[in-house]
Amino acid sequence: MMKQLILSYLKRQLANYSLFFLFAGVFAIVFSLYTLPVEPVLYATIICAYIGLIFSLIDFSKYYKRHRQLNDLQKTITLHVDTLPFARDQIEQDYLDLLKRLHDEKVYVVSKADQTQTNLIEYFTLWVHQIKTPIAAMDLLIQSQENEKEHNPELSIELFKIEQYVEMVLQYLRLDHMSSDLLLKKYSLDDLVKQSIRKYAKLFIRKKIRLSLSELNCTVLTDEKWLGFVIEQLLSNAIKYTKEGTISIYMDTKAEQTLVIEDTGIGIELEDLPRVFEKGFTGYNGRSDKKSTGIGLYLCKEIATKLSHKISIQSDVGKGTKVLIDLQLNEIRVE
Repeated sequence: MMKQLILSYLKRQLANYSLFFLFAGVFAIVFSLYTLPVEPVLYATIICAYIGLIFSLIDFSKYYKRHRQLNDLQKTITLHVDTLPFARDQIEQDYLDLLKRLHDEKVYVVSKADQTQTNLIEYFTLWVHQIKTPIAAMDLLIQSQENEKEHNPELSIELFKIEQYVEMVLQYLRLDHMSSDLLLKKYSLDDLVKQSIRKYAKLFIRKKIRLSLSELNCTVLTDEKWLGFVIEQLLSNAIKYTKEGTISIYMDTKAEQTLVIEDTGIGIELEDLPRVFEKGFTGYNGRSDKKSTGIGLYLCKEIATKLSHKISIQSDVGKGTKVLIDLQLNEIRVE
């Protein structure tokens, strides 16, 4: 680093050094043409070079301090450019003015983008809450027709899916401000899982999928609403990609406080496994299904991380998928 800095300084002063030796050469040539002794010129050149070296060392010290000052500012300067050092000449002042102009333009663009994003989030949040009213009304109408001949159970299932998709949108909108919505308490994992299973009971019955639920006997420190959402999303995926067979929920005996949700579905391609938690990634199954959004597992990963839980997936094509949620509390991310 120091070597690069010295070379940079010498390159910066190359014109001055070249001019000095050029003048010394001119004096030497003129003295030789007039048959005057050249030794005084050489002697004067050495003295001037020695004095110049001292001044160069002092100037390099200032150059180094200024470099350190600007380098340190790279780690701290974020919101404004008022802490930049004063310009020593007009060129530096021109650069400083240019930086300030670029900074002001960036602040304006970021502020405008933030306002647009805020307005968009407020609109969709309002829309989600408004759409819940007709969904609830439709659910009541369907329940009132359950004893009538024209009742279609498929309508109830499709309405439930709409409700889950709306809930996914709401959680997606809240994700960036999730930390302010956390309520960490100790909960019985059995209660959380059973609550999620009850919501998906109709889908289990409709697809004739067996459920194997073991006694979990586990108490976790978490947020009930957010962890419940993760479990529901994982159950939804398991039901969606399991045509027949069993969905098993149990605790991993090899790892402490690790919940396992395992299905006997179509599985996930090996090359897709490293990317299943990426936002918008649908993979081979999503492209085949044509309905996957690539948001569900992304939300699960983000929520689990902010709850200080860990989530991972193991899968074999044609055999099934196993999702493991490590519920140990390691480090809460506060925003």
